[in-house]
Amino acid sequence: MSESAAEAANGGAAEGADGGAAEPLGRLVTVPEGYGRACRLLGLSMPPETVLAGSYALAVAVWLVGVAALAVGSGPLAVVVGAGSAVAAVGLALGGRYGVGLAAQARRIRALGAAPSLVATLVLGMALWPSAERAAAFAASAGDGLLAESLDSYRRRASRTPRSGLDAFGQGWADEFPALEIALTRIERAAVVTAEERAELLDAARRGILHGTRDEMAAFAADLRAPATALYAFGVLLPLAMVALLPAVGAAGVPVSLPLLVVTYGIVLPSGLVAASAWLLAQRPVAFPPAPVPRRHPDVSTGSLDALGAGAAAAVGGWLAGGLFLPAWAPPIAALGLGAGSTLLVYYRPVKEVRDHVGAVEDGLPAALSAIGRRVERGESVESAFDAAVDATPEPLATVLQRTVERQGTLGVDIETAFRGDHGTLSTLPSPRLRRGAVLLGAAADIGPPAGETIATMGDHLDELAEVEQETRRQLSQVTGTLSNTAAFFGPLVGGTTVAMSAAMGTSGPIESVSTASLGPVIGWYCLVLAVVLTALSTGLHRGLDRALVGYRAGLALWSATTVYCVAVVATGLVV
Repeated sequence: MSESAAEAANGGAAEGADGGAAEPLGRLVTVPEGYGRACRLLGLSMPPETVLAGSYALAVAVWLVGVAALAVGSGPLAVVVGAGSAVAAVGLALGGRYGVGLAAQARRIRALGAAPSLVATLVLGMALWPSAERAAAFAASAGDGLLAESLDSYRRRASRTPRSGLDAFGQGWADEFPALEIALTRIERAAVVTAEERAELLDAARRGILHGTRDEMAAFAADLRAPATALYAFGVLLPLAMVALLPAVGAAGVPVSLPLLVVTYGIVLPSGLVAASAWLLAQRPVAFPPAPVPRRHPDVSTGSLDALGAGAAAAVGGWLAGGLFLPAWAPPIAALGLGAGSTLLVYYRPVKEVRDHVGAVEDGLPAALSAIGRRVERGESVESAFDAAVDATPEPLATVLQRTVERQGTLGVDIETAFRGDHGTLSTLPSPRLRRGAVLLGAAADIGPPAGETIATMGDHLDELAEVEQETRRQLSQVTGTLSNTAAFFGPLVGGTTVAMSAAMGTSGPIESVSTASLGPVIGWYCLVLAVVLTALSTGLHRGLDRALVGYRAGLALWSATTVYCVAVVATGLVV
């Protein structure tokens, strides 16, 4: 990310665009406070007033399409197009006004997940060189992502002043994460105290950011239950339960038409779910998403065409199987759910496998750093301790370390270069933690035995950070587990059952109901929407929003939801 984007994340960029819009668009729209920072953070090249005015103009254009459809036609299709255009127009306007801010907030939340690691690296840098400026430079070079770039931006701006940039950096993020500012204040104070006081301050900073993260997530988990329950009740249970009451509603004289159902279940309710989910995700204080895996990674060989081909094959298979075993209206739903699910699974499965391998490698890092640190403390060189640690490290990290030792000996380079250089052993392991560990070992090799305790402390910190991440996920597991199970199983089960029951009630007496041929696809579509939206919400709350992780889990949920919905319709129809 560019320097301007890093500055925009915490208010460091110029505020001129936020105070008022440029001419001539400034007379048409009023740019909200902070909107310019959000646009810069997202890397939008257009001025903020242009982004906002453009979203409004596009919303008006889409709305006019709906008006034209209602003007030239009066059938169900015209009603659906008109209503859909109106909802889309509202969505575009709200997306332009509020969506930019929510997207920027999501990026900040993802960045703050790196705060404990960044503070730990600053602590280690201060322990190696009792200089705030040197520690800031070390942490900025060791990390990556928005938070590290923001620190580097503040550090470089303070390079010709008596300040280190740490205080301004902490103040810039204070509103987002108060514990980060407190930790940075302690680290900066550690540069001007005695060695004994420095050790106490640095330990307090490292533990304080971990406790702050734990407390923020505990408060979020406690506050999450009420809105999540409301979303579950009004977004899942009530809409699906109402399906079984449609015959009774019709008998009471309330008209229930197919266009009304299409607009309600196809457009309005999904839009409400998306908006509520975005709001919930924006409340998360920090996130710990996995590191991104680029599509150019050698183990990610599946491309878009392969995924689309697999999805098309699954869709055809679902349509044919649905024609043999399911009601006449069901094959399109089976084809859509299985086809979309297969496309997502095939496209994102290689990324998942790379991440699983990276996670397994990272699991052995604390033990390896502790073993290396103890040996260095006893007087061994970092290189010698590194060689000896290979045998004491669990797989698959042991293999990575062995390859690094071999590469170092063959090329005659230092440890950090063997790890992070061109075609180094970490070139196919996208892991900020492993890269940060490589930087630390490279710096420790120049310092010698005094760096042993620092290396071992890094291992202890990684263990504690893993415990914090696991604890936060446990606190959220009840809510996220309910959402995931609803998306993949309970939602489509209730939907399929109520569709079959509604059909039975409408055909077994004088009450006239919407036909199953019309109702089944509409509710089936809503169940597929639930599978995607609730899975994205559950994953975002549990791990933080990540496209590959959401895509893979959504693919699994679509497969499960499609199967459960179709089976529930058939099985309930046989019983009732």
